[in-house]
Amino acid sequence: MNTKDKWNLKHLDRITQLTEPQPNPRLKKLASYFKEGGTALDIACGLGGNSLFLAGMNNQVEAIDISDVAINYVQEQAAKDNLSVQPRVTDLTDLDTLNWPSNPFDFIVMSYYLDRSLFPIVKNVLKDGGYFFMETYYQSPYTEEQGVSDQYKLKSNELLTEFGDWKVLYFEENEQEGWQSIFCQKR
Repeated sequence: MNTKDKWNLKHLDRITQLTEPQPNPRLKKLASYFKEGGTALDIACGLGGNSLFLAGMNNQVEAIDISDVAINYVQEQAAKDNLSVQPRVTDLTDLDTLNWPSNPFDFIVMSYYLDRSLFPIVKNVLKDGGYFFMETYYQSPYTEEQGVSDQYKLKSNELLTEFGDWKVLYFEENEQEGWQSIFCQKR
């Protein structure tokens, strides 16, 4: 089964169990940093909890994901709530399709997706003074059995190392739950 089909099946299953897409709880707590009227990019948006949250704050959001099931769902939710979300199916492993001009976004969000080759793209397409939020799995000794390959897990403090030259406003490494989160501002 290819990646797109795998994620389409996962998202179909999640839609049947979902009442309303929810934003990442740490992103939601940082909402005061997101000015209204900005431009946002939600990378690997899934069912759009983060996208819809940012759009609900009067931001224009571009939501990208490999799953057309997820993108169709986000499009329906945005239309239902009259939110400014432009969802599109995008294979993030094909970097040639990611052809944004330099610095078009005020905010970038990447939640539970890890492809380190996207870090330079994030750094290029975020405006100076813009904000980046990322959270995903990391290699914690307490979560070896969570069913996620180590290639898709961050190393300890990896996001601090990668974005250490930016202004780090929030960083957490939760060993018990096995996630690492950063919120930083591009200088």
